[in-house]
Amino acid sequence: MKAIILAAGMGTRLGRYTENLPKCMLEFNGKTLIQRQVDTLRACGINDITIVKGYMPDKINISGVKYHVNSDFTNTNMVETLFCAEKEMDGDILVCYADIIYEKRIIETILSSNVNIGVTVDDDYWDYWKARNDNPEDDVESLVVDGDGKIIELGDTMCSREKAQMRYIGLIKFTKKGVDALRKVYYRNKLKFFDKDEPWLRSKSFKKAYMTCMLQAIINAGYHVDPIVVSRGWLEFDTIEDYERTKNWIKQNKLGQYFYL
Repeated sequence: MKAIILAAGMGTRLGRYTENLPKCMLEFNGKTLIQRQVDTLRACGINDITIVKGYMPDKINISGVKYHVNSDFTNTNMVETLFCAEKEMDGDILVCYADIIYEKRIIETILSSNVNIGVTVDDDYWDYWKARNDNPEDDVESLVVDGDGKIIELGDTMCSREKAQMRYIGLIKFTKKGVDALRKVYYRNKLKFFDKDEPWLRSKSFKKAYMTCMLQAIINAGYHVDPIVVSRGWLEFDTIEDYERTKNWIKQNKLGQYFYL
């Protein structure tokens, strides 16, 4: 399996921390976020790793990985960043967000899953979410699994808590068959919507599509998208508060409730 890490974004919600640095290069307990990801992936036997850069690309320097660049990162979003590395999508891939870190057991669970399109979800995220957010109910996303065990909806930020029983954590597995489905849905929609400045599903436009919207489009096209269920063991760094609170948890010896370094 290959890993493709999406690291093109500016990380504006991290304010002063990302004025002169991509957010994946923020330090966390002695290592950058992206180095932690790469180390964890390698510890699980994933050594073919690609990083897609965009914002301040010269500042992302990890040895032994491949690079692609989304030169239009200011006008696009995660789906276009992923397809900047399309030539790497020739077999099983793991798509990773660059602003997360995760324990080795998370990757081991993904690798052991027998699904073509698998979205990694946490079924025990709420304590972490309450600790991370002052108003956790205001920062939920839908993730609905039907009676057959497949995901039928995800990514609605206007949903009720009842529709957010699990949390998508920014790791997606595609087998070769899953990649074929991804490509078909991507190109079918790109042909119709790429040059249109209008909403596409829950994204501002197709050009600025979120990965959750692409996954929803795959579901809507009739493909089976499965949850890969884990419990805790990951952290996200999206805002100043995320970064500062999580670093304080180390000082207060509280991090172990959610994540083991």
